[in-house]
Amino acid sequence: MLILKSDHLNTIWNEFLNRLEKEIEPILFELYFKDTKLIDLEDNKAKVLVDSIPIKKRLTSQDYTNLIEEIFNDVSGSNFKFEFLTEEEITTNISIDTDKFGVPSDAIFETNLNPEYTFDNYVVGNIKSKSARAKTMALSVAEKPGQMWNPLYIYGSSGLGKTHLMHAIGNYITANSNKRVLYVTSDKFVTDFMQLYKQKKEDNDNFNENVSSFKKKYRDLDVLIIDDIQYLETVGKLQQEFFNTFNELHDNHKQIILASDRSPDDLKKLEDRIRTRFTWGYILNVYPPDFDVRMDIIDKKIENYDLNIKYPKDVKEYIASNFTSNVRILENAIKRVFAYATMAGGADITYDLAVEALKDILSSNTIAKNKVDFLQQIICDNYNITIEDLKGNKRNREISIPRQIAMYIARVHINESYPKIATEFGGKNHTSVMHAVNKISKEIKTNKELSKEIDKIVSKLNV
Repeated sequence: MLILKSDHLNTIWNEFLNRLEKEIEPILFELYFKDTKLIDLEDNKAKVLVDSIPIKKRLTSQDYTNLIEEIFNDVSGSNFKFEFLTEEEITTNISIDTDKFGVPSDAIFETNLNPEYTFDNYVVGNIKSKSARAKTMALSVAEKPGQMWNPLYIYGSSGLGKTHLMHAIGNYITANSNKRVLYVTSDKFVTDFMQLYKQKKEDNDNFNENVSSFKKKYRDLDVLIIDDIQYLETVGKLQQEFFNTFNELHDNHKQIILASDRSPDDLKKLEDRIRTRFTWGYILNVYPPDFDVRMDIIDKKIENYDLNIKYPKDVKEYIASNFTSNVRILENAIKRVFAYATMAGGADITYDLAVEALKDILSSNTIAKNKVDFLQQIICDNYNITIEDLKGNKRNREISIPRQIAMYIARVHINESYPKIATEFGGKNHTSVMHAVNKISKEIKTNKELSKEIDKIVSKLNV
């Protein structure tokens, strides 16, 4: 038996934490390990105090077991296994089974969550990828709802996994606590509110009761998740009710999670006081998956579909190379190739078959529904800048020139109006767009290289 004094335990644990901090992401260290404490070393077992059952459950998973045992045993010079305990378990001397820890609630509560969207099937590729960082941030909110980042505001183009992340957070919280979680679209929030006034005309006597019911639904919660929040721009009168709901939840440390196709700064028709509140927590920009992540997504989807047919590597690479900006379209391409092979009498999937199966959607679908969105993606890929930079206010030449070229093409080759272009490029003044168009129009008359460069970009647009 080995018993050490408290200060000796603290010395060992601090050395362990210093070593561990260099091996994992800062947000993960902050979330899982910063507030832990080594309380005993006995019978080759290291007992560690943790804040909560969800953190205990996470630390006992295979994700961390090997890493923390390896570092700790190197620091201590002995072989120890870990036992993580909460304050409650130490006080009562009763161990809580984390596998049974979850949501058993007395009341039936409709969360609207899709159980198929989880962190386990959110594909991230390399641990340093942008997708992995997005998952880490979302997981940090799921671990400590109302404490880490509130609100969590997720934005990015359609089909990049925003909704998957939102449902994954909600499903994780319900699986690891008895908190009440509600997922809705902003359209549903609006519909529920408008229904109140329709009912008022039909049954004014019960109006107050209906208002109470509405408030109970959206405020008697631990976690409110609202998708497509940008549509609140179109219902100005309703913004007051959303403002009140947001304030009450936030003041009571209830987690709010929002998703949009635009950053808060680009929601120009929302009241300033609402947009300001969106920035109180963490703003998470979800980017298109890189090639390696797209390949991982393809493998995962094929595995999930349980297709009894082989997808050769060159076919998967062809799909990953041509469907770059939208996970949903990537999924559709996988299914289309499979369907094409099935209709061909169960033919083997080959590179030539995939090219034939996808030729129609490559010529039509690759040009996004919003051609300006597609143009922006081409410009960013061509000049190695981000969509955020393109829509932002940075004026350095590496960003301002591609932005002016994009505005010029949007006006001259896509025939978008100046106000529409201004809106799509971060809500800039339309006179800024006019200036960019005029500048590039003059420059291409004398700069042949620039003219050729623009021609190449336009050819990719297929307009």
